[in-house]
Amino acid sequence: MTDARTMNRSYPQVKICGLTDPREAAQCVNLGADAVGVVFFPKSPRNVTPDQARAVVDALPPTVPAVGVFVNAVFSTIMARVEQCGLSMAQLHGRESARLAARLKAEGVGVIKALFVDGRPGLDDAPGFDVDGYLVECAKGPLPGGNAMAWDWGAARTFGVHQPLVLAGGLSPDNVADAICAGLPAAIDVSSGVEASPGRKDPDKVARLIAAVHGTAKRYAGRMIKPVFRAIGDRSHV
Repeated sequence: MTDARTMNRSYPQVKICGLTDPREAAQCVNLGADAVGVVFFPKSPRNVTPDQARAVVDALPPTVPAVGVFVNAVFSTIMARVEQCGLSMAQLHGRESARLAARLKAEGVGVIKALFVDGRPGLDDAPGFDVDGYLVECAKGPLPGGNAMAWDWGAARTFGVHQPLVLAGGLSPDNVADAICAGLPAAIDVSSGVEASPGRKDPDKVARLIAAVHGTAKRYAGRMIKPVFRAIGDRSHV
């Protein structure tokens, strides 16, 4: 179950997060998104029900992973959403433990752990986890997540040399190339930067962002990047 999205390549993967509409999810994929995120956090304006998330997942081809975003949820809740909605991966965006991440991995669920350069857990907490990737952003807004705030993306560059780095926070079509050049991540994660309104994606912004990401390949000097996001059953990058 592989295609160009899951093979090593010379520019970062793109995850479009906060999808609420199946048609927009399919459109993001057609424009080149490598993964799609759905948010399970009631305080978020992009929060979805299991039925809404299932509809988004059903609109995706089998090679494109759906990532559920959780904030301090317990194992049983996350696994229920994985099974109900057909999620490939769980993004842990709170103060979840390494034990929880390990339990999810043992069930075959891919795991992305969020770390914060200006908060906790921080970059120095990474050694305690065994996950597929680390989403790194600042922690200056009112909600978990980037809160559309740009920051010093280069602060994560050294971390990304040693760990699978997903760069997030304040990314948009206009600045994503600069952010990638600063941080050299394996993947980027964007939500509000490609929206028409919270939870509704603007296809023009998505297309421009993905084109800008693909244009950064020269910054990796021919280095092949190991994918972070994977679909259920896809072990091509292991």
